[in-house]
Amino acid sequence: MRDGKTLLKRRSAPGTPGIRDFLEQYVAKIVVVSGPGAGTGFEIDRERVIVGRGPGVDRAFDDPAMSRQHAAIEFIGAGFRLRDLGSSNGTMLNGAPVQSAELTHGDQFTIGDRKFVLAIEEREREPEAYELKS
Repeated sequence: MRDGKTLLKRRSAPGTPGIRDFLEQYVAKIVVVSGPGAGTGFEIDRERVIVGRGPGVDRAFDDPAMSRQHAAIEFIGAGFRLRDLGSSNGTMLNGAPVQSAELTHGDQFTIGDRKFVLAIEEREREPEAYELKS
C-alpha cells in the first residue's frame, strides 16, 4: 500500500534466523586491515550496510577510488554476502573480482584503496545466576 502511512515489515522465512537472532549470539565486525584508517572498524548491526564515499551510505570513507555507493554487506540467513553496487573500480574478495559472494569469518575484501576483513565472534555470555531462598 502506498498511502504514506503503511510500512512494510520484512520478515525472515519461517525457520530462518533473522539478523536480531544472529546478533544475539555473534558480533560481526568489518575491520580496515590496510589503507587509510587501518585498525579501525565497525559492527554490522542491521540487515544491510552500504559502504562508499557517500552520500546515502551507512559507512562513508574519504576515498576517491570508492564509488558513492560502492558495495553492500547483506545478512543472508546465517551469514553475510558482499555485493558490488555497480562501482567504477569493482570489488575484490580474497584477491578475486566479485559481483556478489558469500562472506565467511576471515574473508578479506577490497573496496577502493582499503582492504577489509570480516570478523565474526561468538558473544560472551555471563552464566545465569539464580538466588535461592530458604
